[in-house]
Amino acid sequence: MTSSRSSSTDPAKTGVADPVGIERLLEKVGKYASPEDAAMLRRAFEVAEAAHQGQTRRSGEPYIMHTVAVAEILADLELDAVTLSAALLHDVVEDTGVTDETLTAEFGAEVAALVDGVTKLERIKFNSKEEAQAENLRKMFMAMAKDIRVILIKLADRLHNMRTLGAQSMEARHRIARETLEIYAPIAQRLGMNLIKAELQDLGFRALHPWRHAVIEKRIRTQPVVRRESLVQIEAQLAQRLAKEKLAHRLISRVKSPWSIYTKMRAEHKTFAQVMDVFGFRIVVRSVPDCYHALGVVHAAYKPLDSRFRDFIAIPKANGYQSLHTVLFGPYGSPIEVQIRTEEMDLIAERGIAAHWTYKHGGEGPTSAQSRAHSWIANLVESQRATGSSLEFLENVKVDLFPDEVYLFTPKGDIMALPRNSTALDFAYAVHTDVGNKAVAARVDGKLVPLRTKLASGQRVEIITAKSSSPKPQWLEFVVSGKARTSIRQQLKQLEHEDAVQLGHRMLDRALEALGISLDRVPGVRMDAYLAEFRYPRLEALLADIALGNRMPQQVAMALAREAPGKPLREGASSPLPRPEDKILITGAERGVISFANCCLPIPGDEIMGYHTAGRGIVVHRLDCPNVADYRKSPDRWVPIGWDRQVAGDFAAALRIEVDNRPGSLAQVAAAIAEAESNIDRVEYLDRDANIAVMRFAIEVSDRRHLADVMRRVRRLAVVLGVQRM
Repeated sequence: MTSSRSSSTDPAKTGVADPVGIERLLEKVGKYASPEDAAMLRRAFEVAEAAHQGQTRRSGEPYIMHTVAVAEILADLELDAVTLSAALLHDVVEDTGVTDETLTAEFGAEVAALVDGVTKLERIKFNSKEEAQAENLRKMFMAMAKDIRVILIKLADRLHNMRTLGAQSMEARHRIARETLEIYAPIAQRLGMNLIKAELQDLGFRALHPWRHAVIEKRIRTQPVVRRESLVQIEAQLAQRLAKEKLAHRLISRVKSPWSIYTKMRAEHKTFAQVMDVFGFRIVVRSVPDCYHALGVVHAAYKPLDSRFRDFIAIPKANGYQSLHTVLFGPYGSPIEVQIRTEEMDLIAERGIAAHWTYKHGGEGPTSAQSRAHSWIANLVESQRATGSSLEFLENVKVDLFPDEVYLFTPKGDIMALPRNSTALDFAYAVHTDVGNKAVAARVDGKLVPLRTKLASGQRVEIITAKSSSPKPQWLEFVVSGKARTSIRQQLKQLEHEDAVQLGHRMLDRALEALGISLDRVPGVRMDAYLAEFRYPRLEALLADIALGNRMPQQVAMALAREAPGKPLREGASSPLPRPEDKILITGAERGVISFANCCLPIPGDEIMGYHTAGRGIVVHRLDCPNVADYRKSPDRWVPIGWDRQVAGDFAAALRIEVDNRPGSLAQVAAAIAEAESNIDRVEYLDRDANIAVMRFAIEVSDRRHLADVMRRVRRLAVVLGVQRM
């Protein structure tokens, strides 16, 4: 809770809140709820009033006034009696002696569960540390997944706290305002609750930047007379055209809020006058056909701006918002923004998931906004189960909380919404995780494109898959959506684990063979005892740890062989020396457990050795690497390795090239390397004078033959004085 409480023995500050508060609430509820619901609310008020007796807010007013105000905000949205009762009682478990059991007995399990959910959210404090904030946000979404009404009560609670923020210290006001703008207002927007979102943003802006808010608010109030007259003229013209077409409508001129003006000025680097030089109108009609009829009317009145029309009725936003948006050439040189929607769409645009509340029972079914909100939260919860950390989850949530979306078509004509700048690979993961994992390319509007291609609204996308394909680490560099990132990371971890298990198996086998036994002949009892002693849940975990260098294979082999039947240790076998025929063969594709040293950059065809490094697995060096002499001092960490016959892919190499220092030399060398079908990763000058330049080229080659071909082509150039491998 952002509001603080204190006990008071002053009679003036005890007793009931202003009776008008509860009577006004009951009057609002009576307009849409049954007498039984009203009676339930009165009981909830009486329990809350008694529980909070003697408690005051920082402002000095009785605490019960806050809970009544929270319930009243929700009553304005016409929420059900269960939610309103939970709102009245939302602090009794946290701050008084009332228990969950008491609430269940008095009001039922549903109210008690909602109060419990809100109570858990009250304990969440958003710290400045991102990790703590991420973990807290994760808990909030888990609570929302159980019952979405929990977040509605929390948003109403936050809104009333923002309305009464003046009693807090300046530091507290700033902290609460930032939290509101960064977390709660975006959640309200994502749930389609634009009225609450707009007020949270305005109050947050006022608390964080009071002077800026005051200046902008004053400028809005004192608009020039010419602008006001223009607004009236345009409004009259549109109303007349709509009336002639006998379209029943409501025409509302829209005024921008200080927060929206401020953010637009900052984001688009515009002046106040430029931002305000736009007229905004909303037309609310009876039916969807009337929306398109009204669109034709306004386009006949004023010419539309090309490419500024958006149909959110046919393709709703992720939060369920539906409307037609168009921008017209105004009669005074200023653009006119027009939104056209039905009464129901207008209600959903303002209230989002709270519109026509039909939770679980007692209605025709959930609204589009509710269905989408439940789907969004369910996807986030699924995502958090797969993510490795709370920070990763926060990254996914931030993408989903600020969705500037593109709308795409599947080959069957279904519509999919993805965050702006999404790629074909994001689309693949949105279709299904398996489709993303096996994707190799895409067809966009029938044209073959790579997976990193960015998509635009209206495109038809088809994903091409292959059974042999698997996620690449490079994919994380260009995907945008949280689902794609989570799925790729999860699959890469799985593949790395599988590679680690295989490599660990080979390393342990080799160490055991040096002792004259094999892994298959180690008694199951002995293996189970070893795993239990070092707390490994299964053999695969031990093998992966060996590959990653966290446990030495020779030591594990010694422990397992000590009690192997009929196979006493050979003399001198306590520290078995590697044998040439025991080389472990690598392909270079082993993910996470094999890496190549930057000091010597080994490539297929080189004589190599491996150094077992804790946490990194095997680091591969060339045998002629200067650092190998130091590594020989730790023979237990030296792993004999060689290249497998099936080696594929590109490997890093470096060339030191001396050239005549004259214009065009670098271009000639780069062209020769490209002709040899090698990629250049980086070029840097090592030395340079008036006559000679020495450069280091970091390139990619497939093996020693390929590198030799690159060097031959470079040597043939007249400008090249010398080439050598680094």
